[in-house]
Amino acid sequence: MSRRVLVFDSGFGGFSVVREIVAQLPDVEIVYIADDAAFPFGDWEEEALRTHIVDLLGDFIARYRPDAVVIACNTASTLVLADLRARHAISFVGTVPAIKMAAERTKSGLFSVLATPVTVRRDYTFDLIAQFAPAAKVTLVGAVHLAALAEDRLAGRPVDMDALRAEIAPCFAERDGARTDIVVLACTHYPFLADLMAEVAPWPVAFLNPAGAIARQLGVVLGAHGDDGCGGSAVGPIAEFVFTSGRQAPPDISGILDRALAMSTR
Repeated sequence: MSRRVLVFDSGFGGFSVVREIVAQLPDVEIVYIADDAAFPFGDWEEEALRTHIVDLLGDFIARYRPDAVVIACNTASTLVLADLRARHAISFVGTVPAIKMAAERTKSGLFSVLATPVTVRRDYTFDLIAQFAPAAKVTLVGAVHLAALAEDRLAGRPVDMDALRAEIAPCFAERDGARTDIVVLACTHYPFLADLMAEVAPWPVAFLNPAGAIARQLGVVLGAHGDDGCGGSAVGPIAEFVFTSGRQAPPDISGILDRALAMSTR
């Protein structure tokens, strides 16, 4: 019997997580919630965004009765996970900056966290750095336009490479002869731009995408073992796709998902 999972993001960024869920847990039935009515989350005040997401997901949980919910968004996860877990007796899997992973892998001792402005301001992010990377030199970069650039690419529109270069430029730091060697992609939209980021980066770095770890944790909370038998779905591996604005999924949604699955391999 398949398990139903809600995957929530502000747009198509959560497709980077869907790819890993599909690869690791083929029996999971995915209901994808794109909160396009609130896109981009980075423009919101924290308390307003927290209230909005908690209330919205409460409605969707009551409607779909999922076995688990994946918050496929760093900004949302750092704000609402505690509130959601206190209100609902189901499992929530969040998306948090891969700071521990970066601290374990950096050779230079310099790494950057590329996120939305809300995420880089959160105490949650600073607590992760203090806990897992106290000896590292961490550069926090709040990108304003990257999520929109990713949405452009997923929709098949050209990406403004000059804008992309400007957004990631602050990630690259040099101190005492050492250089940034890792950039944490702390927004699920960003993996869809990672190959283009590599093209405009001033020197090679590793771009860390935590999507695989998110899917593994989902498997843990579901007690999943990669069973077969996923039922039929309306949009490839996604059983249902919902825009919170009420608009219909675009006619090329299958193409968007196909592009997402192909691009999120980095």
